[in-house]
Amino acid sequence: MSTQNALNLLASHYARVVMERHLEPRFDEYIQKNLFELARALTAEVPKSGVMFCGNCGNGKTTMLQALRNLFLALGDKYFSFVHEDFNANMMIYDARDIVLVGKDFSEIRKIRERDLVAIDDFGKEPVEVMDYGTVLSPLIHLLEIRYEQQLFTAISTNLTPPEVREKYGGRIADRFNEMMQVIVFKGPSYRS
Repeated sequence: MSTQNALNLLASHYARVVMERHLEPRFDEYIQKNLFELARALTAEVPKSGVMFCGNCGNGKTTMLQALRNLFLALGDKYFSFVHEDFNANMMIYDARDIVLVGKDFSEIRKIRERDLVAIDDFGKEPVEVMDYGTVLSPLIHLLEIRYEQQLFTAISTNLTPPEVREKYGGRIADRFNEMMQVIVFKGPSYRS
């Protein structure tokens, strides 16, 4: 698929997500730039195995995750059949706090980490560590390390800057993100006001 075709499809899905919330889609310079950068990342000759949307609150990161999910669903499993025979194009979007909450349940984390496409919304607002009967767990870090090792597509939205990601999660995760994630910085204003 060309970058222009991906851009057109993403813009269409982005508008649909906004309209589902009974709002008027805005395609200002910031949204246009973010859509183009995502389309370019997805159609790169050697694409990375993930994208990370960074920026302030309310400037379209979660909406972009939802548009990306809808794009994958529209393209369907058959479009991605080259990946493997039973590829599932249904990208689930998980709140980062929810992953931590289910982190004590190994079977639930296994289901999430083995999905072909995963999105993590609001990365950074969850605690890095949780206690399970005296054992310290880092379920989100564990999940991200496994997805990195298996090169499974992962999309993330966060209010953290890349240096803040390094400070909160350590150099190991930050270095893996540098390799696996195409970072798209959302600089636009809050669309909630």
